[in-house]
Amino acid sequence: MKTGIILMNLGSPDSTSVPDLKAYLKEFLMDERVIDKPLWLRTLLVKGIIVPTRAPKSAEAYKTIWWEEGSPLVVLTERLQKALQEKVTEPVEIAMRYRKPNPKTAYDNLLKKIPDLEEVILVPLYPHYAMSSWETAVVYMKEIHKKHNYSFQLKTVPPFYKHPAYINALAESMKPHLQDDYDQLLFSYHGIPERHVLKTDPTKQHCMQVDNCCYKASESHLTCYRHQVTMTSELVAKKLGLKKNQWAQSYQSRLGRDPWLLPSTQERLPNLPKEGVKKIKVVCPSFISDCLETLEEIEERGKEDFIANGGEKYEYIPCVNTSETWVNALVQLIEEAKDAPYEQMSIQK
Repeated sequence: MKTGIILMNLGSPDSTSVPDLKAYLKEFLMDERVIDKPLWLRTLLVKGIIVPTRAPKSAEAYKTIWWEEGSPLVVLTERLQKALQEKVTEPVEIAMRYRKPNPKTAYDNLLKKIPDLEEVILVPLYPHYAMSSWETAVVYMKEIHKKHNYSFQLKTVPPFYKHPAYINALAESMKPHLQDDYDQLLFSYHGIPERHVLKTDPTKQHCMQVDNCCYKASESHLTCYRHQVTMTSELVAKKLGLKKNQWAQSYQSRLGRDPWLLPSTQERLPNLPKEGVKKIKVVCPSFISDCLETLEEIEERGKEDFIANGGEKYEYIPCVNTSETWVNALVQLIEEAKDAPYEQMSIQK
């Protein structure tokens, strides 16, 4: 098979200017899988309330983490592309769910390199299944593929939240940061509304409706974000030899007033010192590449909240980014996808 590879990440504003933040936030938040409200209400909320008030604040936040080369998420994805390209013979392109480069650019770039391209392996850079991440990325890539009537077939790497190669890569990237003394390791995952967990449950009677649902076998686990992040934490903790009292899990980046997955990272960090946790390490495994949510929200503001409330030592552990073990894991995920059938996971309508 004449094959190409596309790495797909979330995306980023083109710059830290308010107009660019407005354009990015509109595209991001108008996605029906991010804010799953009726179009009229989503339009009112996003364009009438959220974007006008949030864009200036987000622009200032981005300025604190912006690199000379550009957005950290975009730069790190480009570095990952380069690192992967050194290990595979197939051409590697990148695409973003929001802003640039878009899927059509990635597809067309592959066709320029392989005019008779037969197959594209899509790698959504999200370890876990969620409507607002893995699912929307895959749906978007499929829509563009169909719209432009490309002749090559599309295969997708499924969520790899418990894949041994990914768990090993994540654990290895964390090890150097866990050599000194600390009271707790906090796994902080991007939060989602509870209704997203319920929506993606094909059984409609398991997720958040059965005691210990994340630990009881169910077909819902294939598309359950809460189960999948919990398994990542459990497997990494086991790989690192951590005891249950040495780590905890929480969810960050809440938007709006609807019930979201708990506990909240934003609420836990100021309270932990009062509970005797004075030295903490924080890692964000729902992200492959460091970005605003890790560098500004967790590394900067998270530390400020923790220290201001009595914490003594705070360390943010970077994402896997371009670590050698992660790039090797990525190669393995792609090779396995090549051998998989074209039938993909069912995506919720």
